Amino acid sequence: MIRNGRGAAGGAEQPGPGGRRAVRVWCDGCYDMVHYGHSNQLRQARAMGDYLIVGVHTDEEIAKHKGPPVFTQEERYKMVQAIKWVDEVVPAAPYVTTLETLDKYNCDFCVHGNDITLTVDGRDTYEEVKQAGRYRECKRTQGVSTTDLVGRMLLVTKAHHSSQEMSSEYREYADSFGKCPGGRNPWTGVSQFLQTSQKIIQFASGKEPQPGETVIYVAGAFDLFHIGHVDFLEKVHRLAERPYIIAGLHFDQEVNHYKGKNYPIMNLHERTLSVLACRYVSEVVIGAPYAVTAELLSHFKVDLVCHGKTEIIPDRDGSDPYQPKRRGIFRQIDSGSNLTTDLIVQRIITNRLEYEARNQKKEAKELAFLEAARQQAAQPLGERDGDF
Repeated sequence: MIRNGRGAAGGAEQPGPGGRRAVRVWCDGCYDMVHYGHSNQLRQARAMGDYLIVGVHTDEEIAKHKGPPVFTQEERYKMVQAIKWVDEVVPAAPYVTTLETLDKYNCDFCVHGNDITLTVDGRDTYEEVKQAGRYRECKRTQGVSTTDLVGRMLLVTKAHHSSQEMSSEYREYADSFGKCPGGRNPWTGVSQFLQTSQKIIQFASGKEPQPGETVIYVAGAFDLFHIGHVDFLEKVHRLAERPYIIAGLHFDQEVNHYKGKNYPIMNLHERTLSVLACRYVSEVVIGAPYAVTAELLSHFKVDLVCHGKTEIIPDRDGSDPYQPKRRGIFRQIDSGSNLTTDLIVQRIITNRLEYEARNQKKEAKELAFLEAARQQAAQPLGERDGDF
């Protein structure tokens, strides 16, 4: 059990408004390749109560019911722990959510998105808690899924982020990925994420730096926001007693210029929400300049600038983009993690066939489940299962 408390500093569970007993909410899942869709689900769940507990399944359970996860269970535990709306993480949570689990952690109800989660034999994993009236549903975030992100990475050697015309192979694969024979799958299909100001407001803290806080600036792509980023930001957060971390996110074209291939996998709007969901980040600069200039430092009243141990690519004119080095306010931080976006993509490519099989297996189960539900609804009332 990993307790977070509210905010990065942690803390004890607080009573609900008016001194009433705190409403405890349970969420569970694989949380593989944690993205802003997961974060949004947890944000919505936390808003339904006062204390959020998140159960994360083991690698063994995920492999049994869905196929191989991209990240290890230890990586997934830590990623969920870093989401600012999570109060507590329960490792090795059972894949099927039962009343016994809710009672064990004193949770009033569980929350899940309005998509389908099935066991290896095609059963709804929330069937028991639904029947007991201890299930709540939140809206799924349109435009992103682990399946979608895996698809983007599998296309790494094709024309993504290229000015060249799409090859026929790329177009065929992009059009078919995440779809079932009957059309676009509503839960795993590829769709376009549309950013709105409301989404940003929901994720942002809305707090400006306060007197006595140390303003720390970090910049980068923060693509596929992952455990390497979390480890880095956690180390940066520890540099000051009262840190206020501002993350500068570069435009997609800038990232593509210094990273190449099909990077960034996530566009700027997606990366913004992913970083905003991290408990160590206070503010995000959307479309930050590549060079950390004197004007930027002055505008945000920056006390310290940090960068990881990854290579600093020179600016377009060949100059060092980190002017703060000359001011003596630059620090290079060793996160202790060797995970990079490149390594994540390599994991996907190495296991391409397994991940494609996993996605096809998931969609086949969903189709069978929907067809069974359709047939059940079409039966005369007295012939339905459970009717007497």
